[in-house]
Amino acid sequence: MTSNSFSSISDLPPTELIPWLNAEGSLTAILEEKAGQPLRVKRSFEGYRSLTLRQKRQLGVQGMMLNRPLLAWVREVQLYGNDEAPWVQAQSIFPLNSLKGQSRRLQHLKNMPIGYVLFKRGRTLPNERFIRHMSDGWQRQTRYDWYGRTLMISETFLPAFLSGDL
Repeated sequence: MTSNSFSSISDLPPTELIPWLNAEGSLTAILEEKAGQPLRVKRSFEGYRSLTLRQKRQLGVQGMMLNRPLLAWVREVQLYGNDEAPWVQAQSIFPLNSLKGQSRRLQHLKNMPIGYVLFKRGRTLPNERFIRHMSDGWQRQTRYDWYGRTLMISETFLPAFLSGDL
């Protein structure tokens, strides 16, 4: 089940970007199709960070846990298609309690797109999505349920993506 919502009705994304913001399944796969080649991933940060109050709320944290520090594994990357400029700025947040068992491999992706792991065999995941306009571009922020573990992925479509043929 998917839920999408815009942060402001008066501030709607460009019509040609809406299918990308609402795309189900692996964004990696459809970006690679557009590029005609595998995505290039450049990491800008990967490591432990304390979550902000906003991030905790977005992940569904409630009650007294909102006031307590919550550590997560955070990965920030730029995704490049067939261009010298990045198409997408992405941030993945994995709360530490989600990194158990097989999901520990999410800490060792290096320069592999996360879509290769999350959407193996073309599966779709239960999610809740929010779309909003950021200073860098239009962002889709998706909270996924991956095998009973909650994680958050934010993907901001950058100007280089919009300047290409959608």
